[in-house]
Amino acid sequence: MPELPNNLPFPLPPGLGGPTVASPSSPNSLPNPTIQPAAQPTTPAPLPPNASSLDRLFQNPVFAGGVGLAGLGAAAAFARRTLVRIPHLLRRQLLVTVEISKRDPSYSWVLAYLSQPRPNGGWLAKRITRIRSYAVSTATRAAGSGNSVEAHGQGGVGNGNGKVEADIMVQPGYGSHIIRHRPGVYIGVEREKAGTTTTMTGEPHETLKLTMLWSHRHVLQELFAEAHALASKLHEGKTVVYTAKRMEWAPLGKPRDKRPLGSVILDDGVKESLVADVKKFLAARQWYVDRGVPYRRGYLLYGPPGTGKTSFIQALAGELDYSVAMINLSEMGMTDDLLAYLLTQQPEKSILVLEDIDAALTNRRQREPDGYSGKTVTFSGLLNALDGLAAGEDRIAFLTTNHADRLDPALIRPGRVDMMVRIGEATRYQSASMWERYYGDVDIDGKGKERFLARMDELGLFDNSEGAGEGRPGTYTSTAAIQGLFIKFDKMEGAIEHVQELIPKTFKPELS
Repeated sequence: MPELPNNLPFPLPPGLGGPTVASPSSPNSLPNPTIQPAAQPTTPAPLPPNASSLDRLFQNPVFAGGVGLAGLGAAAAFARRTLVRIPHLLRRQLLVTVEISKRDPSYSWVLAYLSQPRPNGGWLAKRITRIRSYAVSTATRAAGSGNSVEAHGQGGVGNGNGKVEADIMVQPGYGSHIIRHRPGVYIGVEREKAGTTTTMTGEPHETLKLTMLWSHRHVLQELFAEAHALASKLHEGKTVVYTAKRMEWAPLGKPRDKRPLGSVILDDGVKESLVADVKKFLAARQWYVDRGVPYRRGYLLYGPPGTGKTSFIQALAGELDYSVAMINLSEMGMTDDLLAYLLTQQPEKSILVLEDIDAALTNRRQREPDGYSGKTVTFSGLLNALDGLAAGEDRIAFLTTNHADRLDPALIRPGRVDMMVRIGEATRYQSASMWERYYGDVDIDGKGKERFLARMDELGLFDNSEGAGEGRPGTYTSTAAIQGLFIKFDKMEGAIEHVQELIPKTFKPELS
């Protein structure tokens, strides 16, 4: 420290050159406090010269604090996502779900199966499987045999003083339910109604989801088999008639009672030959496959109206336990592509029916002032749909017409029509068979039948009768007319007395 001059005008403090003041030696005196210098901030140890840039970056306190906060946030987000995804992961690994659309045929089968009562087991199982939302599906029919609820003709249910039978099916409603399939096997049921609707009916789309443990997935096959067996039992003795609605097949009304094949009376041997040919075709599937021949067969039934063409097809479907699929070629919007698509999607075990095929392509009325009738099926489109590249297989097709002479030869060639059968006017054999079916229980000796046939001979209603061909052509009658006569008169004497009603009526134009 440099020396200070002695000639300063003021005294120097102690420690800087001034006189030192002695501390009092009294024991009661306080020591002079020592003044400590202020603490200086510590600086981090210098990094070695060979330290990396990453080490230098982490030594930065600002950067180190930000990374810590970001790490904590990422860990929290990861933990949250893990907690959310664990249930989904467990669901994917432990559960299996099957979704059924309302457009699928099994939708109604499964709903009917779920409607069946089943034991719920113990107290806890009853609480778990308790369904609190139901939907009701009701089908009514004329009173007859069967296990159903009878609803009398009150409140618009019945018809007059009669009564109808109502089949009421209580189904699980919309929402989530749990059912007990069998002991230890539970199925979650979720029935949903979508916000979209079908374009042809306006009905909302519906889905049915079945959820069960992965270890119980084999139950699905068992469930669908039981549902199909139940649906078959409900349709036992019935014939389902399908019709084409836009791009899908839909049942036309309620299933009809099967018509016995014996109730359709054709001429001697005609019915038997048709049935034998169809059954032979059904038994020859492998024969067609081995030879590379398309497995389909077509039939043409032609003849005057009222002779039993359509009735025979319905009875044949009942005999084979098949359904009937009908297409109206004159329907507005029916096109070649749509027809081909519908034939490839034809319901299983069904007979395709195209009625009045001659009028379907010729009787097209104008729907617009300019004469344009819109998109329709062309003749070439029909030929390709029946026997072309777009034609489906495993098909039995029946075409009907009242005028076979109006059909193009290309339509009835082999491959499209393999068998043509005329079902004509009522013959003596048909008339006698129908009499026995309606009056056989009262006409024991058959004398009433002989009188009835003799009377028809007198009127020239048979092609080989005495009056036929003698100035009275075209007076032949049909089996539909004979059936109508027998229904009108429940007593055979009335039918014999009114045989003249079987003569076809002709109408003259009225004068205005």
